Amino acid sequence: MTKEVCLLALFSFNLVSCQTEKNISKYPGTVGDISFDEKLDEADFKKCGAGKDSPFSFQYYQGAKEFGYQGEKIAIVEKLKKENIFSEKKINGYITVRFLVNCEGKTGWFRITHLNSDLKEMRLDEELENKLLKFTKSLDGWMPKEIKGLKVDYYQYLTYKIENGKVSEVLP
Repeated sequence: MTKEVCLLALFSFNLVSCQTEKNISKYPGTVGDISFDEKLDEADFKKCGAGKDSPFSFQYYQGAKEFGYQGEKIAIVEKLKKENIFSEKKINGYITVRFLVNCEGKTGWFRITHLNSDLKEMRLDEELENKLLKFTKSLDGWMPKEIKGLKVDYYQYLTYKIENGKVSEVLP
């Protein structure tokens, strides 16, 4: 199909495809969606409404309250200090744990990403990552998010900034 015909089809609102390649990659419904993985995820964690196959969840910043943890972020930071989680290795970088909070305030579907101080993906310290994952899973003060009167699932994340093997900051 020529460019002129494609443009004509576009302007006349016909549903004609100008795509010549047949290999189109599939993307999740929303960039960053987490899919259920039976090897990583607990089967008893349920998303609200449609269950584990539900195609959509909100983001932490959608709705009235952005950070929905009892006691706010300071409560997480204080709990982390008491846990005294660190690495013997003098590493620097970021470890992010991303997860879902359902309409009951329960968490599941945890995923970890790790970046060095140059923001390049790189495993920093597997033992430290496992400790921070376990710590994040232990946080039980997540509050359900409500949008237009309906309790919804939402994605949340915690990024741990690591300096000299110790957590120096918790983001967001």
